[in-house]
Amino acid sequence: MCGIHGFVNNNISSQDGQKLIQLMTNSTLHRGPDYSSTDQKDNCYFGHNRLSILDLSESGNQPMFFQNYSIVFNGEIYNYKEIREELKQFGYEFVSDSDTEVILKGFDKWGSKVVNRFIGMWAFAIYNSTSKELFCSRDRFGIKPFYYIFDGSSLYFASEIKSLKKTPAFSNELNLNQISRGLQLGWMSYRDETYFTCVKSLEPGKNMFYKESKIKFETYWQITSNTNKDLKITANFKSLFDETLALHMRSDVPVGASLSGGLDSSSIVCSIIEQNLSSDLHTFSIYYEGKNTVDERPFIFEIEKKYKDRYTSNYYSPATSEVAENFHEIAMMIDFPMSGSSCISHYSLMELVERDGIKVIISGQGADDYMGGYLHSYYRFFADKFTKLEWLELIKEFNLYRKYQEANFGALTQVALKSLLSVFLSEKYLYTVEFKNYMPFLMKKGISSTEIQFDNFKASRLDSFHQVLMNYSSLPTILHYEDRISMAKSVETRVPFLDHRLVEMMFNNQSDSKIKNGYTKPILRNAMQGIIPDKIQYRKDKKGFVTPGEVLWLRGCLEYLLEIDYELLHFLDKQKTKAVIEDFKKGNNKFAKLVWRVACLNYWLKN
Repeated sequence: MCGIHGFVNNNISSQDGQKLIQLMTNSTLHRGPDYSSTDQKDNCYFGHNRLSILDLSESGNQPMFFQNYSIVFNGEIYNYKEIREELKQFGYEFVSDSDTEVILKGFDKWGSKVVNRFIGMWAFAIYNSTSKELFCSRDRFGIKPFYYIFDGSSLYFASEIKSLKKTPAFSNELNLNQISRGLQLGWMSYRDETYFTCVKSLEPGKNMFYKESKIKFETYWQITSNTNKDLKITANFKSLFDETLALHMRSDVPVGASLSGGLDSSSIVCSIIEQNLSSDLHTFSIYYEGKNTVDERPFIFEIEKKYKDRYTSNYYSPATSEVAENFHEIAMMIDFPMSGSSCISHYSLMELVERDGIKVIISGQGADDYMGGYLHSYYRFFADKFTKLEWLELIKEFNLYRKYQEANFGALTQVALKSLLSVFLSEKYLYTVEFKNYMPFLMKKGISSTEIQFDNFKASRLDSFHQVLMNYSSLPTILHYEDRISMAKSVETRVPFLDHRLVEMMFNNQSDSKIKNGYTKPILRNAMQGIIPDKIQYRKDKKGFVTPGEVLWLRGCLEYLLEIDYELLHFLDKQKTKAVIEDFKKGNNKFAKLVWRVACLNYWLKN
């Protein structure tokens, strides 16, 4: 896990180019404190900050070279050993035990098609000094960031915006369309757009080629959906999950795990213990005590009972004073306005990990976005049953939902109405309605586009919803936070549920594999039978990474954030925005999330 930087500029002197690449590289030393270096080939400049995880020797340092190729790489290729053995059959020799060398020589053998062989997370750039071509790639889900500026002739790229701000091509001009999406939907990005008009994000599952001042893109992977009926899906899922977990534990430094007490992180931790994948596993958990907070320790204690003395638990409850003290650094590390307060808890978690001397952490993120973990997946699930005329199944599942979620009449009415809307309206239209109507729309009329475009997925309503979560909505935002917050503390986060083979398996099976008998994620629950405690296996609630931020902190230690400079927010309807904030100050929490986003946007613009 590292920070990458680079540019191709034919109009810059070698001396100025070397100064610039050094400035870019120095901007993100937190991403790689173990080694830092730069290199120039022709008019292509590379910079790299290394966090040493595999092959801790100098042989793993970057930029790395082979024949006419040079590379800067951020991420992990978990199946690098298998690919290396394959390359040896073709006569390739290796001087390191790093996955970087495997990428470089794999590219020499297979060209851009090499990325199809990878199981992992990556953002990298390879320069060919013979053809004068730059090849860049980003992993299938965008776990690792890749930002770039193309000004019509020169190309600049980096892991974080901080680096691109050092370049002559950067402009502070705001992308008001993205500001609008961030306020109303909480999205950190959309397709290739960022909060700056000049900065683009290489989209997940895509390669980029740059040559002779021209760029082109290639899609090498995308989600597809089928409705197969795999009678052995639980066993197949369990086998593949165990395999990918073993791959994700490959490391030359100790690997820990975040543990919330929820189904996903508990499945990871318990499976690591069951498979003896770690001789000294440390887990890390954040909790809050008091009114209107969440404390999931009772569920974690169940794991401690089951696997007594087989791992080490670490707990921490952030004090209010720490939240206030850390807020500025967190805001700066995020690069964009915070759309929620969960990253503050995440920061405290990574501080705990750093203090324990752990450089790699395994996280349960990603499972909810394609396995039906979010409760609003039920709307699309019920809609699918309705359109297929599966009346008896619909009634049964609806009654089980009412029972397990302890839903009252009002809540059930809401579920029924939203499910009915999902029958007749596309995901695009549903999100457009939410964008404009779920919370007060604060942007001035005509100042930003309200159009939201999704790819035309040929799938069930439930799978279409999950494809939107994976490609546009929740997952890109979650992964943005995962990367920035963990790397702020020089910690690598790994997300085994985002092995593309697991995702493909779930999208290629009927929706009953995602919701069944009133439970979300039935395949995972069944696969973990006897491995995780029963109280976790049969949990019916969905907590997420809950923090007191949007209400308690904004009325306490972060109250100063509500001092809004409306000149900075000139693109907002001042009267409407002020009314929402004043209503919150009077005790109405209905639009607390929106108030938080306005406050954080204001803070971001000030700083």
